[in-house]
Parts: sequence; C-alpha cells; structure tokens
Amino acid sequence: MTMILVLNVGSSSIKFAAYNEAADGLGDPTLLQRGELAEVGDTPHLHVHDGHGKVLLERTFEPGTVANMATAESVVNDWVATHLDSAPDAVGHRVVHGGTMFHEPIRVDAEVLAKLESLTPLAPLHQPFNLAPIRSLLKKNPDLPQIACFDTGFHYGHRPEMDIYALPQYLIRSGVRRYGFHGLSYEYIASCLPKMAPDLASGRLVIAHLGNGASLCALHNGRSVDSTMGFSALEGLVMGTRPGNLDPGIVLYLMQECGQDAAAISHLLYHECGLKGLSGNTGDMRELLEVDTPEARLAVDVFVHRVAQSVAAMATSMGGIDGLVFTAGIGERASAVRAAIVRRLAIFNARIDATANAANASDIAATDSAIALRVIPTDEEQMIARHTLRLLQTG
Repeated sequence: MTMILVLNVGSSSIKFAAYNEAADGLGDPTLLQRGELAEVGDTPHLHVHDGHGKVLLERTFEPGTVANMATAESVVNDWVATHLDSAPDAVGHRVVHGGTMFHEPIRVDAEVLAKLESLTPLAPLHQPFNLAPIRSLLKKNPDLPQIACFDTGFHYGHRPEMDIYALPQYLIRSGVRRYGFHGLSYEYIASCLPKMAPDLASGRLVIAHLGNGASLCALHNGRSVDSTMGFSALEGLVMGTRPGNLDPGIVLYLMQECGQDAAAISHLLYHECGLKGLSGNTGDMRELLEVDTPEARLAVDVFVHRVAQSVAAMATSMGGIDGLVFTAGIGERASAVRAAIVRRLAIFNARIDATANAANASDIAATDSAIALRVIPTDEEQMIARHTLRLLQTG
C-alpha cells in the first residue's frame, strides 16, 4: 500500500503528516499521524497525534536546542524515520510560489528545483524554507518521488483585470502581477462543499482563511475568481506580523526619510507589522482577545474592519455573495472575531446565530440571515496528499 509523507514547512514551524492510500485506491488518503514542530528558534514544541486524534508525543525543547530550521528538519526526520512502519513511497510538499511557470503539482527534479529557487524574491519569507527539505531529500535519495504543490496554483486563470496592477507593460511581462496565495487551503474547502454544503457548492462564496497569515478568496462554482493577496504574501488583510494593503509611498518614506534599506524594510513588513505592530506586543489573536488594553482592542478592530471591507470587495468580483466561510486558526476558533466581522456586513443582511457561533458550529447563520455563514476546518496536508497520490498513479 502506497504511503505518502507530507511536509508543510514555514519560517518557524514544520507541519508533517503521513497517509496511506485508500484501500480501494479511490477514496481520500487515510491519515496515519500528524504533527507540528512549532516556535523553532524560540521555545520549540513538538506535538504528534495519530489518525484518530490520540496524542503520540508532546515535547517542549529547551531554548536554543532547536535554534534553526535545519535542526528542526533533523528532529522531524528522526521522528518520522523511527515512528512509521515503512519509508514513504513519495513526499508531497507545500511550495508557496509557483510564479507564472507552475500552476499544477509537479514532480521535482534538479531543473524544477532551480526554477523554484529563482522565485524566492517573490516569497522571501516562505520559499527558501519550503525548498530546503526538497533539496536535502534530492541529495539523499534522488529516486524518491517528491511532488511540489503550489499555493498560487488554485488562483490561476483569473480574468486579467483581477490580477493586473496598473504598471508599465514591461513590468507586467516580467511577472509583476497578482498571484494569490493560500490556494491549497481554498482548494480543500472547495472540495468539501459538495458534501458539507451542497446548496452552496456552485454559489458565490467568500472563503476567509484567517490565521497568522490571512487572506480571502472569491469562489464561484468551486473556482477562484479573485483573492486579496497579490504579488507577495504582504498584500491584502492585516495579518499576525504583516501589514496587508499599504500605500507604497510609505516604503519610499522609509527609504528616503528614515534611511532604511531593502533588508530593513523587508524585516519590518514581514515581522514587525500587522497585529504585532498595532498592539506593540503580540501578533497572536488569542492573546489579544484575552487582554483589555486600548492597543489590543485597536489591533482587533483594524483586523475586523479590513476583513469585512475586503469581503465586500470580493463580492463585487462575483456580482454578489451567497455565503461566507471561515477557516484556519482564527476563522475556525475565534468566535468573537467572526461575530465582529459579521456585524460589519449588515449591508448584505448577514446575521449570526450567537449560540451556534460560540460553539464553533459548522452552520453559524441566524435563521433570518440573507447569506450563509459556515465554519469549515481546512486541511492543506490532506490536499497535498491527494495531489501526490494522483501524480504517482498517473505518472
């Protein structure tokens, strides 16, 4: 039976999951175990559970013992090598950026890897970490199939006006355009709708992927129509440490008046803005909701305002809206944030059921709501496993 290992590597965490091919070869891959090594470089914590939710490991490392992502990879590799019944038949990877070259999952060889590395300037916070384990495995076992699955791929095929910036044509031809991200998450949600909400599957939906990274996707007939993220993962909503939409004049100001160079500005925009910048303390929504300070309230209010404002923008891309789906960490678990967003969507006659919302129910719309309101957990790793198996089967 084919076994797939999925690696979803970020800048300070590694998510991993192992799956067996369905017994009939047709259904979804069966989860064997799932884990995450988080807060690498700070106080790393490794959590692993099996396919039934039973905890297999909870371990917190001493500060400094897992100081970088290379060490984190070794920790995860050691666990996988000693706690799976067999070596994986293939490895599927989340790769944030496929650029204009890659729209579909692809088996990675040295040539493909080189092309993916050339896209690093488009996603400097993510791409190097996504590619590091691919490079390492290619050296150790070049015959092991490795499949790259792209966060940009689901958004391919938008109408030109959705993806083109008002820039000179030579820049557009060079690849400066809107790409959109979180595509694996949106693709998974789209795949769930026919079973979970068949009345909405062909409708006009806004999917809100709200986590430390956050974006919206306009989904019509199960396909991406528009997205709030664009050329990079900085555009769009306020995020944990990223500002979202920003007047480009601010970047010029930072250069000309504050004397900051590209490296300093990049660090600021990726690591010091968003909820963390507004609160002056943390980019973690859970922490912001637990404290009652003017800065924390402001951070939450700005986040909520930007989401609601952008839901309306996504609706214009579809000519209306039939439903709003919340997913990812904040979207799935922060009931207060969901309620605040829906209150700002009165223009669509959206109404939330307070009891259902507090319980994180799947259907949180009040009976008199003019649009559907759903909470659907996302599963990027399952989506990657599906793609990986499909490519193995089709060659």
